Amino acid sequence: MSEPISALNHASFDGIARIEECGLQGMITLRGDLSDKLVTKAVKDATGQKMPGQREAFVDGETGVCWMSPDELLVLVPYAEVEAKLAAMQGALSGVHALAVNVSDARAVFRVSGPTAREVLGKVAPVDFSSDVFQPGQIRRTRLAQVAGAFWMDDEESFRVVCFRSVADYVFKLLKVAAQPGSEVGYY
Repeated sequence: MSEPISALNHASFDGIARIEECGLQGMITLRGDLSDKLVTKAVKDATGQKMPGQREAFVDGETGVCWMSPDELLVLVPYAEVEAKLAAMQGALSGVHALAVNVSDARAVFRVSGPTAREVLGKVAPVDFSSDVFQPGQIRRTRLAQVAGAFWMDDEESFRVVCFRSVADYVFKLLKVAAQPGSEVGYY
């Protein structure tokens, strides 16, 4: 059996911000009634995090939970633990109208970091990145130029960006162009 590899094998670029592919990340899409106590408990058991509200992301390293829509979460766990966490989650949700699916190998994750990270993402996504509007612990699900994506802030100067694996090369190149030296706009 071959070893899994990430979409771009840890590609990186240093410009006005650092762009790097994060590598393998365990991801579970969970659909269901997010107010259901069994769903809340399954999320807490898998991640140690409470249930996020609208546009919230509670992430610590490789583990966390992100609100994706009124009935959908993205559950993050270490890649090596995803199958065990998924099985436990499916067992805990037995009899509940919910769906939990491993989407780890269908996604790619990037980090955009540095003092101009907001500016870099502001060039490719129709989101207000000003610090009084978009803060650590928040997530947006939107467009990255021509493709779907989502991103959250880990801290004041770093974002994690999730996209479909099939468009990982496009997103990496898009972020590289937005981070080219000399492309500072100075808006954020």
